[in-house]
Amino acid sequence: MTTLEAPSRAAGAAAAPYLKRRTFAIISHPDAGKTTLTEKLLLSGGAIRAAGAVRARGEQRRARSDWMKIEQERGISVSSSVMTFERNGIVYNLLDTPGHEDFSEDTYRTLTAVDAAIMVIDAAKGIETQTRKLFEVCRLRDIPIITFVNKIDREGRHALEILDEIQEALALDVSPQTWPVGMGSDFFGVYDPRVNRFYTSEGERGGPFRQTRDVSGLDDPILTGTVFDRVMEELTENVELGSEGYAAFDRDSFLEGHLTPVFFGSALRDYGVEELLDFIADHAPPPHSQPATGGRRIMPDEKAVTGFVFKVQANMDPKHRDRIAFVRLCSGTFRRGMKLKHVRAGKTIAVTAPIFFFAEEREIAEEAYPGDVIGVPNHGQLRVGDTLTEGEEIHVTGLPAFAPEVLRRVRLSDTMRVKQMRQGLQDLAEEGLVQIFKPDLGSNWIVGVVGMLQLDVVVDRLKAEYGTEIGFETVPYTTARWIECDDPQKLSKFIEANRMSVANDRDDKPVFLFKSGWEVNYVGEKNPDIRFRETREIVHTE
Repeated sequence: MTTLEAPSRAAGAAAAPYLKRRTFAIISHPDAGKTTLTEKLLLSGGAIRAAGAVRARGEQRRARSDWMKIEQERGISVSSSVMTFERNGIVYNLLDTPGHEDFSEDTYRTLTAVDAAIMVIDAAKGIETQTRKLFEVCRLRDIPIITFVNKIDREGRHALEILDEIQEALALDVSPQTWPVGMGSDFFGVYDPRVNRFYTSEGERGGPFRQTRDVSGLDDPILTGTVFDRVMEELTENVELGSEGYAAFDRDSFLEGHLTPVFFGSALRDYGVEELLDFIADHAPPPHSQPATGGRRIMPDEKAVTGFVFKVQANMDPKHRDRIAFVRLCSGTFRRGMKLKHVRAGKTIAVTAPIFFFAEEREIAEEAYPGDVIGVPNHGQLRVGDTLTEGEEIHVTGLPAFAPEVLRRVRLSDTMRVKQMRQGLQDLAEEGLVQIFKPDLGSNWIVGVVGMLQLDVVVDRLKAEYGTEIGFETVPYTTARWIECDDPQKLSKFIEANRMSVANDRDDKPVFLFKSGWEVNYVGEKNPDIRFRETREIVHTE
């Protein structure tokens, strides 16, 4: 990965605009506190005045970045949100991703649009399954990772144990930047040995962050006179062992993905949030180059504008039935009203009403630079994977589609609503929420998803946004694979011989529907010239 040197915040005013961009995602296992951290970062950045309330037991938290009805009802994030804000001369583009594994495909594609990631870990649970999966995606894409160990105000595992697990489970050097001063009932705050600061509450022990105390070191009376002796002993041991047993922070190693700086904190009680933002400003990379067809890399300092669509969202405003393409800019200076080439379609489109996002709120984007994410309203022309340029015939690469793990046939309650159902399913497929397959034989569409929860979202959204009630029926298939062959005649012959098991996806790419894992292996062995792919590159060409 090509990385440009990041400017300091002090030098930001004199830097090229794209060098002041920090585009990052937040990844985690469900319930690690990702959405709460997102809100507190926005609060610290001045983007919102109040974070979402944590309600009484039995009620779901309504997070400001979770705008979809089903998200508010269930207290989960099921769609990526984009939020832009400015702080101390740095423009932050924060991409909040779904934590639930059933929506991992949306998260994977969002990770193609970021330059860094914050990995949120629950202090009591450590590395969890979804965290590991998302980390591996970041590793494949050389995305630098900052680790935030959350919920240290609750009872959790020993700080050294968590650091060791990150190092061993992820084969990643760790560099602790801050340390918890106690946990749970013994929680006093956070200590930063880099600048000898004690972040603590005011009055009650374990309360929300209220004051920063400068100290001379671990033996300062401000610490020793406030913190229990046993907690001070543990803190002293942690700091001493940490400086000897773990790597010192090295920016090159961090940018190459070999080392993760670790911050301990509590998003709920505001510990560690501002330190994260400062670290991102000082050390996270500005926009990097993007891979494209022909072995080309698009550099952010190129004059011509290029960008790619990594997400499409339908009906963000239910009153207007809009479709917004989320475009990550790769190069050039974009200005409102520019005419850009839609490379797949071979047509020029005028981008007259581009927008910046803060969750469901919008603002017209007069100018945007590499690293920025703009929304382009359209009527279905733009799809995930599309590239926009100032004329160059090029496609940004690296956006994945994954074989579904759950397949269901659509059952329509009211046959008079066929048109609305098909439009709704096509819109949701354009977003990447589901995949739709049209069997060669038979008229009923088959929906493919990564996880069962996606089916619930499909039902809810078709009813709310398209006035169409559907259900699902089981099919004799368990998974799908895209089929390819270097010899078109052999591929056609194979498809003709297996009509009952072949369908086409929304891009008319042939797909083989398998009844079992055994059949995947059997058919593959019997047809060595045919490739059965679990993933495919989303590069639309017509």
